[in-house]
Amino acid sequence: MTDRVVPLRHNRDFLLLWSGSAVSILGSRASGMAYPLLVLALTGSIVDAGLVGFVTMLPVLLFQIPAGMLVDLWDRKRVMIWCDVLRALVITTIVVAVLADRLTLPHILLVGIVEATLSVAHGLAASAAVPNVVHSSQLTVALSRNEARERGAMMLGQPLGGILFGIGRAVPFLFDVVSYLVSLVTLLLIRKDFQTERTGERKRMRTELTEGVRWLLRQPFLRTTTILVAGSNLLFQALFLTVIVLAGNIGATPGAIGLMFGIASVGGVLGSLVAPAAERRLSMKVVVIGVNWVWALMVPVILLVRDPYLLGAVYALMCFVGPVWNVVISAYQLAITPDRIQGRVIGAASMVAFGAIPVGSLVGGLLLGSVGARTTVWILAVFMVFIATVATVNRAIRAAPSLGSLESKSTNTELSHTKENV
Repeated sequence: MTDRVVPLRHNRDFLLLWSGSAVSILGSRASGMAYPLLVLALTGSIVDAGLVGFVTMLPVLLFQIPAGMLVDLWDRKRVMIWCDVLRALVITTIVVAVLADRLTLPHILLVGIVEATLSVAHGLAASAAVPNVVHSSQLTVALSRNEARERGAMMLGQPLGGILFGIGRAVPFLFDVVSYLVSLVTLLLIRKDFQTERTGERKRMRTELTEGVRWLLRQPFLRTTTILVAGSNLLFQALFLTVIVLAGNIGATPGAIGLMFGIASVGGVLGSLVAPAAERRLSMKVVVIGVNWVWALMVPVILLVRDPYLLGAVYALMCFVGPVWNVVISAYQLAITPDRIQGRVIGAASMVAFGAIPVGSLVGGLLLGSVGARTTVWILAVFMVFIATVATVNRAIRAAPSLGSLESKSTNTELSHTKENV
């Protein structure tokens, strides 16, 4: 007799994990939008606002691997619980300081870096937990729901942060505190463990710290896709700035530009919803090569559009295919990575991927300042064609394994173990 696979919509623990994270991510997006507004209101300095943005990005670049080791060696659920408790406490200090009119820039910088560090650990633990709360056959669908959650929070969080800040300077941060408390409650209600049982002795700190990196480097397909992700992230960050400039050149108002990116976010949400169906019908090789060529072909189309909303539609198509890539590659990575090093492998891949984002901002700014928006688009288009070509000819991508075969193998193994236990 085998255990019945509970449909994802009835999986109590996954729904709690998903909903709690959704609320906390929405709160983080709202307060993230409010941070520069708060700094500008406090100091009136764009440089100070940029400094806060830079500081809050540092943990994403520096602490991925150490945080990954933490969530692999410690109980992941407890890590997430403590991260929520501490994030709520540090954001509360912002609320109190604003209400008391005692807020300072160093205070904001300190809170920003602490919250960002805790968010790195929380996010890695949540990602590594997914294979332990859903059946292996449901992993792709679960990840698509997580992708939709991320895209939806991005779409709603930024305008919500602006609206709440308009009500009162402390309001978006108070909302963020409440969001972390909601996440905390959902975690306390989850019954399943977020990791398999740990066995074996601890290794030296250096060995533990680098184990995920060394494992990732030995996987040709994941190693290559991680580099490709970094390249596309660099492109999209540079393209983001370029699209804003192009929209302004054709007369778009700030409100129209905001709506334009709202349209693009809708494309991302829709893409995340169709990702499971795409995974069932397309091989990983087709996904990796196809998505990169869609991006390569769509970049120059941006120059043909003279309406901001059509520009948003073009950008939405580029955002639409991104979640298919994210879900398929993440599902494969989670399926083949040993649970004991999940956090470190996710952290190593994230460090490379996120590390390209500030580089993209720098490259985009330098290109726009030196050659203008239209030439920048052509340079970025050539760069994306290069990435797509690398994906097409790379041996590891052309020999990409099948995610479906991994799911079948995992299911057969689980059935075999069940029979042995009867």
